[in-house]
Amino acid sequence: MSFTAKRALLIAPFYMLFEFFLLKYLFLLVGGIDEDYILILAFFIGLIHFMPLIFESKKSRGMTRFLTVLDGIWMWASLMFLIDIVFIYIAGRFVVLPFEVILALLLIVPVLGIYNYWKAHTLVVHEKTIELANLERDINIAHLSDIHFGSLRHRKIIEDIADKLNGLDCELAIISGDLADGTSVVEPDDFMAFRNVGMPVVFTPGNHDFYLGIDDVIAACRKAGIIVLDNQSMEFECLNVHGLAYSFEDRSKPELDESFIKRDKVNVLIYHVPYYWEEFSAQGFDVQLSGHTHGGQFYPAVWFGNLILKYNMGLFKNDLGKYIHVTTGVGFTGTPMRWGTDSEIVLLRLKKF
Repeated sequence: MSFTAKRALLIAPFYMLFEFFLLKYLFLLVGGIDEDYILILAFFIGLIHFMPLIFESKKSRGMTRFLTVLDGIWMWASLMFLIDIVFIYIAGRFVVLPFEVILALLLIVPVLGIYNYWKAHTLVVHEKTIELANLERDINIAHLSDIHFGSLRHRKIIEDIADKLNGLDCELAIISGDLADGTSVVEPDDFMAFRNVGMPVVFTPGNHDFYLGIDDVIAACRKAGIIVLDNQSMEFECLNVHGLAYSFEDRSKPELDESFIKRDKVNVLIYHVPYYWEEFSAQGFDVQLSGHTHGGQFYPAVWFGNLILKYNMGLFKNDLGKYIHVTTGVGFTGTPMRWGTDSEIVLLRLKKF
C-alpha cells in the first residue's frame, strides 16, 4: 500500500465525520434531509477517498483514476462549501438572508469549480529573465516541477509537457522534483513521451517520488532518456548543474561544500523544496531551482502560502546577485483544482550582463 493510501485510510474516519456534519448543515440550508441518508452518503464518500488509492498502488486503471478525480473535486468543494456555510451562518446573525440569496451563495461553488478545474488543466508557459555576470553566453532553460504523474494526472500530462517543451526556444529542461505523485504505480513506459523531446531533460527527485518506490520512477526516467541527478552533478555548456538529493525518512540531508562549485561556470542547484537558499548561495550556487509549494495551488491556501512561506512562488534575488526560482508546478496534489496559480512551465532566460 502506498504512503498516500495509508494516509488516506488513516484519516478516513475523521473525514467521514467531517463530511457528515458538513452535509447535515448544507442540507439544512435547503430544507433538510434524514440523517440516516446523510450517514450513508458520508460513508460512501469516505470509501471513495481511500479505496481507489489501494488499487492504484498495484495497477492503475481508468475507473479507479476516475474515482480519485471525483474524490479530489469533492474535497475541494467540501472546503468551499464549509467557507460558504460559515459565512451564511455568521451573516444570518445580523440579517435575514432570503432563500434565493442562500441558494446563490451555494451555487458559487460549482461555478468556481468549473473555473478551478479548467485552470488546473491549462498548461501555460511563463518567461522570466535572470542576469548573471559570470555567464559566457545567453542560454534558455525550461524549469518545471511537481508534475505529479499518478491517479489525478496520468500519461496525457506527460505527452502535453513533451509537446510544450518541443515548442519552446530553449536548450535544457529541468524538473525539480515530484515527477511522480505516489498515488499510482509507475510503469517502465509511462514517461516515454519525454524521449521525443528535442533537448536534454534533467530530473532530481522530490518527496512524492519516493511514496511508491523511487526505483520505479528512476527506471522509467532512464528508459525515457531523462537524466537523473540524485546528489550528482553534470556540466552543460557554460552551466554546472547539481541535483541535491531530497532528505526523506532514512535519507539525511547531504552536506554541500565548495567541491561542488565550478568557479569557471554558472552553478545551478536543483533542490525540490525552496529551503536553505541563503546557505546555498553563500556557498557559490548562482541559481536554485525549486518547487514543492504549488504556490498554495488555490485560494485561500494561496494567501496562507504567501503569509507563511518566505519563498512561496516566483523569482527572487538576494544581495549577492544570486537567484532562487520557485515554480507553482505543472500538476497538482490532492485535488485537481487551481485558483490564483497556474499550471506552468517557466522559460528562464539566462542573460549575461
